[in-house]
Amino acid sequence: MESPRTSVVCVTPVKNEAWTLPRFLDCASLWADHIVIADQGSTDGSREIARRWDKVTLVENPASAYDEGARQRLLLEAAREVVPGRRLVVAIDADEALSANVLSSPEWEAALEASEGTVVRFDWVNLQPGFETCWIPPEPLALGIVDDGSEHRGQSIHSTRVPTGHGAPELVLRDVKALHYQHAAPRRMRSKQRWYQCWERVNHPGKRPIQLYRQYHQMDGVPSSWVHAVDPAWLAGYEERGIDMRSIPDDDVHWWDAEVVDWIAEHGVSPFRRLDIWDVDWSSVARQTGRELPPEAARDPRSRTERAVHAWLERTQSSRAGSRRVRLMQRLLIPLGW
Repeated sequence: MESPRTSVVCVTPVKNEAWTLPRFLDCASLWADHIVIADQGSTDGSREIARRWDKVTLVENPASAYDEGARQRLLLEAAREVVPGRRLVVAIDADEALSANVLSSPEWEAALEASEGTVVRFDWVNLQPGFETCWIPPEPLALGIVDDGSEHRGQSIHSTRVPTGHGAPELVLRDVKALHYQHAAPRRMRSKQRWYQCWERVNHPGKRPIQLYRQYHQMDGVPSSWVHAVDPAWLAGYEERGIDMRSIPDDDVHWWDAEVVDWIAEHGVSPFRRLDIWDVDWSSVARQTGRELPPEAARDPRSRTERAVHAWLERTQSSRAGSRRVRLMQRLLIPLGW
């Protein structure tokens, strides 16, 4: 008896992703049978773009707050409604793409044939500007599941994207990669990292400033062992089909910046003074995003000492950040509010 066919469902959250959405949809349409987009209040035309692709099912994410776990559950439920039979659910973001060799890789066939409940992991390839090099963390990400109907319990931020129950079988793909475009656009990336720090400060005020700095400046301390050359095969199969895989806009102001302005207006600068976000003129951002924030209300509040600590954190963000001397200094800073 022939095994039932496995449908591939790509599930993706979207908020103001017009800068990359056409490329994402062109790529995903080549390997996915269905694409579920959950849009959360986009104002840049993302919804209209998504509707142009026949494979897309567009659903509304009505939440006002940022909650990765909730949107992942929304996407998973929608995928199960769109495809009631056997399905491989692949959860990637709009600034990601599966490498082009997915179109011919035996690994991909193995994923399609895996038993239900199998979690599929991919190496996470963080592309660098110029697309010559990338950095790849040693731990592959769980981005797919041969869906068995498991409940997904995600977290509000940095959540695992698919259900990964204890003891679930796993398939690690080493040939097919998950390409991540965030770091190929440095200004956009820095904007998002500033937003992450402020979100943490508002929602998790107990996290220490040093902890937030180290976490959200990981790209400044990537070990040399993580750095690799970009394999042309990761892009070639798409480029041969006329998809532009290398052009990437890198604007100065993004929706994340607008939300930081809103938080500063609501909470004042004091809660954010020890975060590394003051390389930006927030009153200028406010003007560019149609908000009112007087210069005196958005001025860099850091003391000379706080600026010096930020400079020290920057100098020690490389591999030296784990040295004994650096760890000792960090412990000494904790009683001082760091």
